[in-house]
Amino acid sequence: MGWAEAHPAGMKQGSLFYGSDELRVAESRRTPSRKKDACYYWVTTRLVRESGPWYAEKITSPDDVARIMREHLDMENLDREHFVVLYLDRKNNVNAINTVSIGGLSSTPVHPREVFKPAILTSSAGVVLVHNHPSGDPAPSADDVNITRRLIEAGKILGIDVLDHVVIGVGRYHSMKASSSI
Repeated sequence: MGWAEAHPAGMKQGSLFYGSDELRVAESRRTPSRKKDACYYWVTTRLVRESGPWYAEKITSPDDVARIMREHLDMENLDREHFVVLYLDRKNNVNAINTVSIGGLSSTPVHPREVFKPAILTSSAGVVLVHNHPSGDPAPSADDVNITRRLIEAGKILGIDVLDHVVIGVGRYHSMKASSSI
């Protein structure tokens, strides 16, 4: 199969996806009578899995989440709030870890779009939400519980389970699932 057959709509190698000036070419083809004609471009995204000497850790409890966050990200010693998501497969093995947002001393902005986009791209079945409290006290605030409930609802729509939200403090953590906060 040649290049033209493999790419839809007669897209050629000089298209926007490949980084050339296809937009200018498309504009120059328009005539005054065809100004309202639409131009369409194909955009694709690829996720590349890197191989390496690491292994996929299995999450069986909030203790595992806290240990991973302490060992790999040193979350209890960060000076600002970091919101991190662990993306899990059906067997609760970690597919990916993503820092969704970094905020200030007492809050960090979180939007479902940024939480679930990597989950979709990594074909994750579930997620574990994690953030730290720089004060050292892992007790969740009312805002923490509200954003967790919002993310659970978004996950239900997408078919991706929010398994827990763990708040990391200094030397201790709080699991919202274990404490029935969610």
